[in-house]
Amino acid sequence: MGFDLAIIGSGGAAFAAAIAARREGRSVVMIERGTVGGTCVNTGCVPSKALLAAAEARHVALSADRFPGVRACADEVAFAELIAGKAELVAGMRQDKYAGLAAEYGWDIVTGQARFVDGPALEVGLADDETRRIEAGHYLVATGAVPWTPPVDGLGEVGHLTSATAMELDTLPESMLVVGGNYVGLEQAQLFSRLGVRVDVVEMEDRLAPAEEPEISEALARVFADEGIGVHPGTVLVRVHREGGQVIAELRNPGGRTRRLRAGELLMATGRRPFTEGLGLDAVGARTGERGEVVVDEHLRTGNPRIWAAGDVTGHPQFVYVAGAHGAVVVDNAFHHAGRTLDYHHLPRVTFTSPQAAAAGLTDAEAQAMGHDCECRVLPLEHVPRAQVNRDTRGLVKLVAERHTGRLLGAHVLADGAGEVIATAVYALQHRMTVHEMGELWCPYLTMAEALKLAAQTFTRDVAKLSCCAA
Repeated sequence: MGFDLAIIGSGGAAFAAAIAARREGRSVVMIERGTVGGTCVNTGCVPSKALLAAAEARHVALSADRFPGVRACADEVAFAELIAGKAELVAGMRQDKYAGLAAEYGWDIVTGQARFVDGPALEVGLADDETRRIEAGHYLVATGAVPWTPPVDGLGEVGHLTSATAMELDTLPESMLVVGGNYVGLEQAQLFSRLGVRVDVVEMEDRLAPAEEPEISEALARVFADEGIGVHPGTVLVRVHREGGQVIAELRNPGGRTRRLRAGELLMATGRRPFTEGLGLDAVGARTGERGEVVVDEHLRTGNPRIWAAGDVTGHPQFVYVAGAHGAVVVDNAFHHAGRTLDYHHLPRVTFTSPQAAAAGLTDAEAQAMGHDCECRVLPLEHVPRAQVNRDTRGLVKLVAERHTGRLLGAHVLADGAGEVIATAVYALQHRMTVHEMGELWCPYLTMAEALKLAAQTFTRDVAKLSCCAA
């Protein structure tokens, strides 16, 4: 065989697998049809969070008067400069953390479109219309996912933005309609609103962030409304057309009533689908599912024992840390028959709105569906000293516990820095801690993580009657 491992794709899963294989001295080749680095560094986590941080900086300036005696202002955004700075950051990270690492570890990245042929082997279409045949002992499909939009009358004619193309705009539109009220849509909606764009969000489910606890959805909706973002839950985009340079969207609510919204830009944030187009998987015994995902077993092996898949293309949770874990698992299983699997029970998730929404473990509804006798507590941030001194008590902590044992089953946080807070909850879930144990642990005062301890204490006492620094 020419290589020990041939990888299609160059994102988080691909690089994790390549690095793991090269550390063992195995030969690796990587094939990428587009830009090296995959979604996270190019069009996902890195650019979106960089722009969100910039929007947050402007918002902080404009809302500084929540502190008595503090005055601040923010001029209009020089959007072209902001986008150029984002592009420079992305290019630097792509070189340092992707292309540069490939050179350092010693594997080649071939630019071209790969497809499987009998062997199995890969036939790669190169830029000069030539093809190259690549053979390997094992193959890894790590082609990620791409934005997906539902069929909407007129959508193909009016043109629309995705979460990726929205971050490449040259100028800020006056207004924007965001279709999709899950994490991508929520982040993009607040991002552009805080940069000065009038934004409306449409979500077909009956609430924003439908995968989160209802209390978090309701609080997020209030945050958005307070910031001037139009919120339209339980609403479906029926058709669109352009009129006078604007997008006219016809919307339908649950009662069947229709209304129109006018916006300068339409951003479709309706999800992502695994990308397997043109890979020829069926020809080598690797199946795809209804959403285009590569069907794998618990060890990430396809129907062909020499072909594996990792990351978003598998249809597993679409987080870069899952993709990275997948890559390492594939190398262990392919070359060492390790039989490794991954447990997603305590997998954390974060929506980088402000305040952030983060969760790990089960929701109340999920726990009940699994047969648990649950007991829940909701702690508003007005009882958390860190939120009080920040002069921002928007948010809450909700804990889901097993009634008869007190064992923590799920943690849900809407707060500044919720992503950091939820990491603590992951450890508590992993070690099967009870809310009583969580309520008795040491926790530094005036941190947002203290909200978890206080929420745990609400199962046995009234925290409103505690001194601000009492344990």
